Amino acid sequence: MFEPVRKLHFLGVCGTAMGAVAAALRDRGYDVTGSDENVYPPMSTFLESRGVHLLEGYRAANVAADVDLVVVGNAITRGNPEIEAVLNRRLLYRSLPETLKDFFLRKRRNIVVTGTHGKTTTTALIAWIFRQAGRDPSFLIGGIAKDLGQGAFFSESEHFILEGDEYDTAFFDKRSKFLHYLPECLVINNIEFDHADIFHDLEEIKLSFRRLVNIVPSAGRIWINADDPNCAEVTRDALAPVESVGFTETAMHRIDLARIEGGLTRFRLGKVEFGMQLLGEFNVRNAAMAVAVARAYGLSSTDIQQGLASFTGVARRQEIRGEVNGIKVIDDFGHHPTAVRETLTGLRQRFPDKRIWAIFEPRSNTTRRAVFQNALPGALKLADGVILAQVAKVDQLPPDDRLDPLKVVDAIVAHGIPAFYEPDVDNIVARLKPLARPGDVIVVFSNGGFHGIHQRLLAELAA
Repeated sequence: MFEPVRKLHFLGVCGTAMGAVAAALRDRGYDVTGSDENVYPPMSTFLESRGVHLLEGYRAANVAADVDLVVVGNAITRGNPEIEAVLNRRLLYRSLPETLKDFFLRKRRNIVVTGTHGKTTTTALIAWIFRQAGRDPSFLIGGIAKDLGQGAFFSESEHFILEGDEYDTAFFDKRSKFLHYLPECLVINNIEFDHADIFHDLEEIKLSFRRLVNIVPSAGRIWINADDPNCAEVTRDALAPVESVGFTETAMHRIDLARIEGGLTRFRLGKVEFGMQLLGEFNVRNAAMAVAVARAYGLSSTDIQQGLASFTGVARRQEIRGEVNGIKVIDDFGHHPTAVRETLTGLRQRFPDKRIWAIFEPRSNTTRRAVFQNALPGALKLADGVILAQVAKVDQLPPDDRLDPLKVVDAIVAHGIPAFYEPDVDNIVARLKPLARPGDVIVVFSNGGFHGIHQRLLAELAA
């Protein structure tokens, strides 16, 4: 950008990350406007309270004559009247990750947390530990940490902690978002196949991670999961130092003595023991990675222990939404077979004597497809009963590329687990209501709102 930028316009401003960056730029004195087709609270009131002028609907006239920079959200596609105006007028435009890099990440000590699973929890953990230790970090997280109270925060601290997503950047930039985040410290939790709408196979995902590894400075540091060979593979040629964290004996920082004791998860990393409220082996890995990073930045064991022990989790990760007649309803963002399996394993540890029902909505761009046809039954069969919903937006997929819920159900039943296919929320609630009994735990897996199923279940079970 060779000319001064004072006025910015955001396309898709009501997205969580877009809105956070727009508000932060307004706080810095920039003139900021934004448009979106869905303008409603809480994001609309948040932006208006911060002085961002909102425009509902997309129109070419929304792009002011004197705008200096247009920030284009990931959901914006060609044909949108505002992006067509931007292109026809040859205006300066950037993706959100590029904007974040240009205005906030340069000269910061950026800690970027990546991986197929666990990156939201790990990022939130690191941010919380740093905050509790008085470091006041900036952070950008793809979820809401209960303790942090928000998904994004911009401070003047030298530390910026970001969740690094491998999804593509914008319609004009198909590279992964995390390639724009200037990592000083890179965390790779794990690497599996996901995002089947933009990656053809696991090798394409590994290539994106190799590119990320290649931009970590030699004075930086890379932390990888010692238990995942894919992490070691993509960092094999790294010029930055690579350190591993995990349960395997070859890990440079080995997790030891992991156990549940007194309702808490305890583990040891090195000679120091840590305790936390999160449950499950996957959360032990997330926490150990956060501990390793915090140590590398000079935080004391006491500060790390206190931060970890007080962390209560991230919204939509094993989150109890309510309990009626002794039946708990839990919300979980899990939409990948590995995440579903790990969550069910964690819930089994948390509720060892309870019957667990799993309701799964195939909604993500990957689980809607047949790619996980064989993997999903193996994950869901860890529950005591399963209900599968209809594949979301099923008509958008060719028949040979769709997940077949009936085949998933049949495969689970073959393992002796009761399983049912019910197309919508009404049928799911009607199916489960007579089967649920006091003491049961119902976990709903979806990466969307699932038409308010949690409250529907609670209301019907109460009745």
